[in-house]
Amino acid sequence: MLTLLEAAKLQTDSLKRGVIEEFPRTSPVLERLPFQTIQGNAYTYNREAALPGIAFRGINESYTESTGTVNPVTEALKIMGGVSDVDRALVKTQGNVNDLRSTHDGLKAKAASLFFTKCFFKGDSEDDAKSFDGMEKRLTGNQVIDMGSSSGGDTLTLAKLDELIDAVVGGPDVLFMNKTLRRKVNALVRATGAAVETVSDSFGRQMNAYAGVPIGVIENDHEDNAILGFSEACPGGGSDVGASVYACRFGEGEYLSGLQAGEMDVIDMGLHSGGVAYRTLIEWICTIAVFHSRSAARLRGIKNA
Repeated sequence: MLTLLEAAKLQTDSLKRGVIEEFPRTSPVLERLPFQTIQGNAYTYNREAALPGIAFRGINESYTESTGTVNPVTEALKIMGGVSDVDRALVKTQGNVNDLRSTHDGLKAKAASLFFTKCFFKGDSEDDAKSFDGMEKRLTGNQVIDMGSSSGGDTLTLAKLDELIDAVVGGPDVLFMNKTLRRKVNALVRATGAAVETVSDSFGRQMNAYAGVPIGVIENDHEDNAILGFSEACPGGGSDVGASVYACRFGEGEYLSGLQAGEMDVIDMGLHSGGVAYRTLIEWICTIAVFHSRSAARLRGIKNA
């Protein structure tokens, strides 16, 4: 199972490689999320619910039978993509067809990456049956931590951030939040007299970290709307001005993973639209799967203060 960045390195088709590379470059989610290729249009797996009992026994004693509990879960694949056209007149008047198409295909790939990122957090199959459910809908119970109970939200604290980290089995690989909350984390760390941690991402870019966990900043979606903005309902009621921080651990068959029917399709369809435009199809049949109930957690109800 590969991340998109690793998959792009194996591509010999330069058009396809360039498009696939744009996905992890644009999204800190897709930079880290591994994808498992499956057969068919859905995938059924067992999610651990409770471990079996273990005990000591004396001589001539027997064990009490105890079997673990698993819950079957089925994830349906969803079809995501789009086409990008470059008018042949632009090619004739402005230069090389490959350069122009590369620019427009890159824009389409960037939009698709941001669209997937939004669905990763906010997807809701009840609102859009063609979409998959995101982390906001999937996380429940102890995996959703309230910042507090004040109307309109509560101010972020490092203690609550520590609680969020501890809610993920084995510790998270990354914390996802908006830029404002990233700045607040840095300010809280500096206030303790400690230095702000920095690490490098897969492209060599510097990024902040907290408690050794990289902070992935989630910005706007393909329509320039904040994905993790201060627009969520708060546990204590009041105006919808809260935001969330997500902690995630990734791993095939164990934690949080992507599922796909095969590698992303990037198809040169040649001249299209009556022969007046060069068309590229980008399509990806995919979804996400939460193999362990504690592979991710959400801290909600954080106000901008």
